[in-house]
Amino acid sequence: MSRDARESRAWDGGHGRFPGLLAAAAMAVYLLLLVGATTALTDAASACAAWPACGDGLALPSTADGYVALGHRVAAVLVGLLVAGVLLSAWRGDESRRVRAATTLSALLYPLQAGLGALVATTAGGALRAAHLVVGMVIFGGLVAALAWTLETRTGSKDAPTPTTDTVEPVASDEPTLDEPEPGRDRPSLPDSPLARAKTVAYAYFRLTKPRLMWLLCLVASAGMALAGSIQPGLTPGVMLATLGGGVLSIGSAGTLNHVLERDIDRKMQRTSDRPLATDIVPVRNALAFAAVLAVASVALFASVNLLAAVLGLGAIAFYSVVYTLLLKPNTVQNTVIGGAAGALPALIGWVAVTGSIGWGGLALATVIFLWTPAHFYNLALAYKDDYERGGFPMMPVVRGETVTRKHIVWYLGATLVAAGALGTMTALGSVYVLTSVLFGGVFLWMVVRLHYEQSEGAAFRAFHASNAYLGALLLAIVVDTLVV
Repeated sequence: MSRDARESRAWDGGHGRFPGLLAAAAMAVYLLLLVGATTALTDAASACAAWPACGDGLALPSTADGYVALGHRVAAVLVGLLVAGVLLSAWRGDESRRVRAATTLSALLYPLQAGLGALVATTAGGALRAAHLVVGMVIFGGLVAALAWTLETRTGSKDAPTPTTDTVEPVASDEPTLDEPEPGRDRPSLPDSPLARAKTVAYAYFRLTKPRLMWLLCLVASAGMALAGSIQPGLTPGVMLATLGGGVLSIGSAGTLNHVLERDIDRKMQRTSDRPLATDIVPVRNALAFAAVLAVASVALFASVNLLAAVLGLGAIAFYSVVYTLLLKPNTVQNTVIGGAAGALPALIGWVAVTGSIGWGGLALATVIFLWTPAHFYNLALAYKDDYERGGFPMMPVVRGETVTRKHIVWYLGATLVAAGALGTMTALGSVYVLTSVLFGGVFLWMVVRLHYEQSEGAAFRAFHASNAYLGALLLAIVVDTLVV
């Protein structure tokens, strides 16, 4: 059967809508989780301290906060019916045993979750609130697991590679790989005009700093500072400028070192063959000097804030350029997962810049970034699978296959949403954060579901861009909720 026929059957058959139903139920539960966490941390919880309604248990609320709390309970009933529909569809269809088990677990836990919600509304027990949140996350996790397994079964390929090692030999290439141009391979011509030549070289140095990474990582640091500033004074314009300046320079230094260390492989890959060191526009020694200057300036700016920020900044440069680029990326299929720590460090740096110490808020934000990284980058790895294989990198699609990679995207997206939900329990975060997380998280999840069915380069890029939009919007929501609202 052709893939188009399989897609038609998957979406149009009686139980073919099951993946969409699962995704809708998962995001509905997630919405309840975030709204419930926000309600519990505001006056809305105490404005309707009875069950199932307010007052004596049957009266309508008398305040707007009370209606928020009552609306949450009504929504919980509707979502419960949706979860029950998922359970019924799983058992009436030909779903696998593990899908049925996951949906059954979520459905059976839902009444317990409702009972805990009633106790939370009528008592002030902090332990009950924590249990209410944890059970809700388990329900959400069960639905996400069922979705991942369902998509794997319906859209997966049977010809995934089964390697005995996580390493990949580079595909043979006719491109030269020496540090300096070989005889017969001319250095790219530069413009004759001194001004045009200077612009070309300057742009090459600019590209060495990986500017596309800067905006997002600086936004991560900004969110970390904003969260820290919501619980402790210390966020001043000077601290913000020094931290972001140090962050820009550290990203530039690490990016330049990455270009230096991967220059041979870059020449083999279509995506990277035009990089400044791969085309010899910038000499290696000049690039190393450039990276060193950026690193020193970065550490100096961080040190002007506090010593711990400087240590973390230097650690971020070393981790990305040495641990990730030299050790992880060429040697293990888990390079993207472990390497996510490099992107998570700016969250800690932002927090530390304000507080002078590592706190749970910074760690929670760093965890969100760490878990988001595989869900984000695996889409790019799918789009450039052949290129990474040509370069000899053991990326997940190359080593484990596209089916496993798509499944892992769902796993890590679900884990990211759980971590973002836990972060939402901070009192500084409110409705802007909740709506952003649910809306953009839902779009991200939908793009990933479509990726499973379309299995094209375009679908992978759409999921990749959706992941960027999700994280960017989430970080902006943190800044807005903590500094503006």
